[in-house]
Amino acid sequence: MKAERTLILACGALSHEIVALIRANGWDHFSVQCLPADLHNRPGEIPEAVRGKIRAARASYDHVFVAYADCGTGGRLDAVLAEEDVERLPGAHCYEFYAGSGVFHALAEEEPGTFYLTDFLVRHFDRLVVRGMGLDRHPELLSMMFGHYRRVVYLAQTDSDDLRARARAAAERLGLDYEYRFAGFGDLETVLAREHARSSGEQG
Repeated sequence: MKAERTLILACGALSHEIVALIRANGWDHFSVQCLPADLHNRPGEIPEAVRGKIRAARASYDHVFVAYADCGTGGRLDAVLAEEDVERLPGAHCYEFYAGSGVFHALAEEEPGTFYLTDFLVRHFDRLVVRGMGLDRHPELLSMMFGHYRRVVYLAQTDSDDLRARARAAAERLGLDYEYRFAGFGDLETVLAREHARSSGEQG
């Protein structure tokens, strides 16, 4: 059975990790297209942006898989994917599939006021959080936006001293406690491996 040409339609925040997994595992029939990561600051735009990419891809690919969680769309992304008959990653946010659902919910129950970072968010903290939320221009917004948070949890994909230091600095910038957890690729790797098995005819 010939492997299906599969497009992984991904959030830009996952591009580095997905490309790394594809290269490491030799998933040669996977291609990746990414939507801008800063759509997370405008989650209402995600569902239709994803729909447009799905429809554009159908002429060139046998199958499309969406590498997004719900990502703040309040179920609207799932409604679009149901209409388009396309599956996505599990969970509410990338933090959940990186940590694993059980660990993520335990963290949230332990401290509901938790702000999560991933490798991508650590690398782009200034652009997406400080400048993206206007904290550089309006520092008074910090207490308004982060006053109900108590800690930062960095769910790391890689073991990097540099990123750990930058994550700690980000927590200090927000005035929050800091906690580090190595998560690796979590369920992202598991789900993409399953998608590879399905599309290459290895399941069953």
